[in-house]
Amino acid sequence: KQVDENNILSPMPGKIVDLFLAEGDLVNIGEPILSLEAMKMQNEITAMCNGVIGKIHVVPGQSVMKDDLLVEVTSIDV
Repeated sequence: KQVDENNILSPMPGKIVDLFLAEGDLVNIGEPILSLEAMKMQNEITAMCNGVIGKIHVVPGQSVMKDDLLVEVTSIDV
């Protein structure tokens, strides 16, 4: 399975705190997609491109490992 460079991977082990967008939503570069808690700090994970949220692979409360696929993003030219 090929991983698109725009897909969001977990930068560190942690727990998903909150999802800010849903599948099918438009997202702009730099816009927060989800919140990941690691070592008692909440980190906002942001979009790397303008695009559309594809499949979301996580739910709030879920633990993730580094490099786990969190969200698929399809880039669009604006």
